[in-house]
Amino acid sequence: MVVLDVLVIAAGFVLRVLAGAVAIDVPVSGWLFLCALLLALFLALAKRRQELVSLKEAAIDHRPALGEYSLPLLDQMLSTVAGMCILAYGLYTVSPDTVAKVGSDRLKWTLPFVLYGILRYLYLVHRRDVTGSPEKVLLSDIPTVVNLVLYAGAVLLALYVGPR
Repeated sequence: MVVLDVLVIAAGFVLRVLAGAVAIDVPVSGWLFLCALLLALFLALAKRRQELVSLKEAAIDHRPALGEYSLPLLDQMLSTVAGMCILAYGLYTVSPDTVAKVGSDRLKWTLPFVLYGILRYLYLVHRRDVTGSPEKVLLSDIPTVVNLVLYAGAVLLALYVGPR
């Protein structure tokens, strides 16, 4: 049930991504699906960890599924999924399909920003005990905001600057 708990949360986010793609008539690539699923799973695990830490003994009263989690289990799951997120994004950037669509392999230079973002979020979860929704963290943590701006700039450079 523990695994199903976070997979159901992640599936909800993936369904939103798929619905958005259908709404704007964009094909859903395997990479979009995989990266969305892994990132949603990462965020769901981080949220469960935060709930377990902040609620302590009252966690099971708040959400019965929390009684099945432990911090070491969540930390191991978070580490595994974080690595999978980074690897999936890295493979996406050098995939022949992506290179063909972008017109170059320069998207790989955005990987350090994704790596920083995932590791920064893990730092915030473990050392700063972040609470609340991930979007609040994204918009309130200055290093994360700077990283997002730099990532967007790197994507624009990869897509639009220089010979293809």
